[in-house]
Amino acid sequence: MLDEVKAPQTEFTHLKVMVVDDSKTIRRTAENLLAKAGCVVDSAVDGFDALGRVSAFDPDLIFIDVLMPRLDGYQTCALIKNNPRFRAIPIIMLSSKDSIFDKARGRIVGASDYLTKPFTSEELMAALHQYARKRETV
Repeated sequence: MLDEVKAPQTEFTHLKVMVVDDSKTIRRTAENLLAKAGCVVDSAVDGFDALGRVSAFDPDLIFIDVLMPRLDGYQTCALIKNNPRFRAIPIIMLSSKDSIFDKARGRIVGASDYLTKPFTSEELMAALHQYARKRETV
């Protein structure tokens, strides 16, 4: 009977992932999916909160919402990427906006990728697979 219980995935055990989004629903959804994959997850409610937490948490990967109060995702990404200590961390932008302009602006500020909300668990896991490996080899 015990072997029928599905164990959580642990492929990304100890991988530290930060989720920055002003939506509690998006944060919780991403946190749950990432935790099931074995990640250590920290979250922030906006860009200022993220900047205050990134140094202590030292994430391997960051997901950042584009539209947030006080400090938006583009500004937050640029500030993180301008710090030599964090320059190699892959940052994936999250947004309901999916125009070429929005995606290009993400690349300009240093984002590695761009996921359109609402994202699926498969899209989140694909990004995790792609960028966790890149960080390991950096």
